Amino acid sequence: MHSPYGLDIVERCDGCRRHDSESFCDLPDAALRALDSVKFTTLYPRGALLFVEGQPARGVYVLCSGRVKLSATSRNARVIITRIVRAGEILGLCAALSGAPYEVTAETLEPAQVNFVRRADFLRLLSSHSEASLRAAQQLGRNYSAALEQVRMLGLSNSAAAKLARFLLEVGAAAAGSGRADRLKLALTHEEIGQLIGASRETVTRLFSEFKHENLIQVRGATLLLNDRTALETLAAR
Repeated sequence: MHSPYGLDIVERCDGCRRHDSESFCDLPDAALRALDSVKFTTLYPRGALLFVEGQPARGVYVLCSGRVKLSATSRNARVIITRIVRAGEILGLCAALSGAPYEVTAETLEPAQVNFVRRADFLRLLSSHSEASLRAAQQLGRNYSAALEQVRMLGLSNSAAAKLARFLLEVGAAAAGSGRADRLKLALTHEEIGQLIGASRETVTRLFSEFKHENLIQVRGATLLLNDRTALETLAAR
């Protein structure tokens, strides 16, 4: 069934074909049926807020399709994007488990299908199905690794050019599953990329121009091509 946003709606988790080894939803049939019984499915357009930093954790959001950016804001309104979440992941996991407020803001980058599970129901699901608990623990581990990598990029990269090169390579690695690791579709604006790598919008725009001039990348509409992966890897390592 198609939605107004052009999404292929998946009404039942046990009928979803998006499962992979890193997806929370890659669960035995009994656990999927239990998840189906407690989830609330919603379709969101681009730019929708799922939850806001500091808001009490009502539950978790399982991302079925689309992408979501997680961001944190300082008191002087500076914004940093901490991570881009892809289909199969859970949003608000740490807050739901700890009972603390959401530590980031979650906003859709493109139309998305999201399954919301209330905190009490989610905790019962984990308690009743060990495989679901394992999947949640595995995602916490990946979240921790991603946070360390973000700190390493922001704190140890010597230049904004190195940070941008690393970002492009990471996006390419994420796209490798489709077999097109050097052909990227960037849904992020230059300002959002700057928030992700710790640089100003002006710096990101200038670096994109320099990368194109040096033939490291090529832009064709909404598609970006990595022309010289070796040079980008050398730049990212500086």
